[in-house]
Amino acid sequence: MATLIMMRHGQSLWNLENKFTGWVDVPLSERGRAEATIASCKLREKGYRIDICFTSLLFRAMETAVITMTECDEVCGGKTPIFQHDTDDENWKGRNEYDGDPAKVLPIVPHPALDERYYGDLQGLNKAEMAEKFGADQVLLWRRSYSVRPPGGESLEDTRNRTVPYFKEAIMPHILKGENVLIAAHGNSLRSIIMELDNLSPEEVVKLELMTGVPIVYEIDDTGKVLSKVILDT
Repeated sequence: MATLIMMRHGQSLWNLENKFTGWVDVPLSERGRAEATIASCKLREKGYRIDICFTSLLFRAMETAVITMTECDEVCGGKTPIFQHDTDDENWKGRNEYDGDPAKVLPIVPHPALDERYYGDLQGLNKAEMAEKFGADQVLLWRRSYSVRPPGGESLEDTRNRTVPYFKEAIMPHILKGENVLIAAHGNSLRSIIMELDNLSPEEVVKLELMTGVPIVYEIDDTGKVLSKVILDT
């Protein structure tokens, strides 16, 4: 049996300003960093330990992952979290090359498949102002429908089509081996994975609310069957 912990990143500066963020690389707010710290404490209190971490390429997710795993050292089980850079760029040569005991390393694997839904022309715009301009129903449709795309952007279905294959091919093998996995990502990329794990319909997944900085913990057996799910929101 393995543990899968998924977390929407802590509050970002644009969450605070009620803006569409999408792929814009905005960092966490003060509250967002505190949320990740609280999550770390919750994981320590419950005795959870991480073996490998996956994040998106966006800094708010990576920042959340690092704080969650290092604010309380026990969460890493005595290992050092090290980002694993996937690039052929010669300027990055050596980033993944070092001496030392691999058993003492906790890999952090960033990948664009886990990036937030792309909001296209809405990125950087205030949600309330867009509701006044286009109507609340239209903005809600752009934000929360399963298959409708915002102007120039992705639908939740588009996001699922890149996120779920990566989850199955790159992340699930670690779970099936009994490794404990942390995924620090975004509301919509995580909705896509939860849709798969919980067998949610398109109508059900659009109603799914994910709080920032709150761990969602699955226990999964060596066949991939979900045994339990708990949200550490208290």
